[in-house]
Amino acid sequence: MTERQPSSHRATRAAGAAPYDEEEPLPPARFAYDRHTWKEILHLLLNLPVSLFGFTYVVTLLSVGAGLTVTVVGFPLLALGLMGARQLGKLERRRARRLLGVRVDEPSPLRLRGSRNGFFPQLWLLLKDPVGWRTVLYEFIRLPWGILTFTVTLASLFVLWPVLPFLARGMANLDRAMVRGLLSPSDDLERRIAELESDRGVVVDTAAADLRRIERDLHDGAQARLVNLAMGLGLAKEKLLEDPEYAAAMVEEAHGEVKLALQELRDLARGIHPAVLTDRGLDAALSSVASRCTVPVKVTVDLDERPAAAIEGIAYFTVSELLQNVSKHSMARSASVDVWRANDRLLLQVWDDGRGGARLDGGTGMQGLAERLGAVDGLFVIDSPEGGPTTVTAELPWRDRVPERG
Repeated sequence: MTERQPSSHRATRAAGAAPYDEEEPLPPARFAYDRHTWKEILHLLLNLPVSLFGFTYVVTLLSVGAGLTVTVVGFPLLALGLMGARQLGKLERRRARRLLGVRVDEPSPLRLRGSRNGFFPQLWLLLKDPVGWRTVLYEFIRLPWGILTFTVTLASLFVLWPVLPFLARGMANLDRAMVRGLLSPSDDLERRIAELESDRGVVVDTAAADLRRIERDLHDGAQARLVNLAMGLGLAKEKLLEDPEYAAAMVEEAHGEVKLALQELRDLARGIHPAVLTDRGLDAALSSVASRCTVPVKVTVDLDERPAAAIEGIAYFTVSELLQNVSKHSMARSASVDVWRANDRLLLQVWDDGRGGARLDGGTGMQGLAERLGAVDGLFVIDSPEGGPTTVTAELPWRDRVPERG
């Protein structure tokens, strides 16, 4: 998962393809009619119809979408228009690759969260998408350039035939520069910042939900049991002189209630942050979680040092919830947990030989896990065909552990 495949512009070139890398200098002009020159001529002739369509699209998008922003439908229309602009940029990059040989990486897709994130945060993420807005700018300025290149190229086919290769190369190089400058993902940092702002909302919502769960568990569990315990001991005190045997039975029952209350408090504390994780790290903490699973689990932790405490906690609760799913839903006979470090990433993998069919939208908390990992720039991948086995791989940033102050 951490082995990154080379980008398309880094890949080995096929014989005769002669694509131009986005970091290489632009190809020099020359007086020659080869197949590359003919591709450039075709690209320049297509500039007019393509740019006319793109210009019409963005003008309609801006006039209708922006004009209706005073109503409730304006912003959603503008957001949909920017999503369409992304597709126009994709088509233009493809045309540049095939006809001009210039290759740029595709921008990362927008990671729209599920319904938990809400409609308006998703809408705001779309409206701030810098990839869509750069494509809008690209299509807006292309019409005059498309008219110029189409006219010059068409006239040169009949009038300036000897110098057409030189003219085509020069105009095509300007096209290459525009594609690299406006359609390249090199400035994709703004989109990533917008995503992280959205992820921060997910983290806040998750933390609030956890606090509500802890409050509910305390109120309905240990607190209610302790109230009953106090009432029972009060009755036992009243019966102590009148009926010592009955009072002793009530004290015995109260003793059992104390044990149950202590166990509930331990379980609640384990759900917040287990002491074994703080004291001994992931190896011991995950082994403790695995021992409570209903199927045999083999735990392998290969770490020379400990990651940041927050990352440790996320890894622990991720494995804990995945093993709960194994116990409740997988019908597995065995499972395994592997944790290791690859460069600056912490990877964990949970496998089971159960019935499979796990999905992000399957109602087993997978979507919530994916959102939590995404909020810290992590990844979450499920491979679970029907009939099994199921392999869930999670990847987290390492982030060096900060020494605790004494």
